Amino acid sequence: MKPDHSSFSPHTGVLNRLSTLLYTRRGLLLALLLTPPLLWFGVVYLGSLFSLLANSFFRLDDFTGQVVREVGLGNFIEIFTPTNLDVALRSTVMAILVTLACSIIGFPIAFYMARHARGSQKALLYVAVMLPLWSSYLVRLYAWKLLLAKEGAISWVLSSLHLQWLLDGLLSMPVVGGSSMSFSPLGTFIVFVYMWLPFMILPIQAAIERIPGSYLEASSDLGATPSQTFRKVILPLAMPGIAAGSIFSFSLTLGDYIIPQVIGNSTLYIGQVVYRQQGVAGNLPFAAAFSIVPIIIIGIYLWLAKRKGAFDAI
Repeated sequence: MKPDHSSFSPHTGVLNRLSTLLYTRRGLLLALLLTPPLLWFGVVYLGSLFSLLANSFFRLDDFTGQVVREVGLGNFIEIFTPTNLDVALRSTVMAILVTLACSIIGFPIAFYMARHARGSQKALLYVAVMLPLWSSYLVRLYAWKLLLAKEGAISWVLSSLHLQWLLDGLLSMPVVGGSSMSFSPLGTFIVFVYMWLPFMILPIQAAIERIPGSYLEASSDLGATPSQTFRKVILPLAMPGIAAGSIFSFSLTLGDYIIPQVIGNSTLYIGQVVYRQQGVAGNLPFAAAFSIVPIIIIGIYLWLAKRKGAFDAI
């Protein structure tokens, strides 16, 4: 009986040799796997950033409204005017406050999920944390606008509890107040915290779950009180998770322009300035220059977060 050589086609032989080559040279396999995403990252992401940087050196002709491709530093000088510096400072302070609030609210929830919740209860908590992310961003935003409105549910509940004076007092404050909760920096802050809270809870929960239970038992055996165990053991070991979650809350708050536009008064943030300069005024060079401000701020923040081990918990 003659052997069947039909299965040993030249095509099969080439595939076998290629498979052997990739198996013996793992570096070549890794290079082939990483080349497409790295090309995408280099061409699309870095290319767009370099294009943004290049446009920031041009200027807008005030008479014709056309972009004049002459290299200059006028846009960067304009960033340092008091009005634009005030916008950058306000956006940074808001991002820091939102990050602090998310960490304070999210830590107890994450700790309970990691150390006490079991079985179906833990699954239910996961669903509760993730559920807001399953709906549209705009749906959640406009739902909060209705809740915070002067005739909304929050105002109605406070009135029913005879606490309307508390809401009126908050709205009368010069920095955080406004005509209603839906047109105030306080309302903007509340919605920011709600939107980004899940991104803080999950990294903290993952970091706390990685803390060995023997560490807590050893701390107790050595005579540490629960508060001392929290300060000396749990909090330092959970810090990478807090830093990782803060990257999301800080960067997303700093660059968002939709929430301040829908929930807020005439107070401007970085995202709104960039949007208005590019989409309304047509001043693409200044919008590009101002877009570099949050990139620099986030870069500094990422460097600080890296020192806290944030990328170990992502």
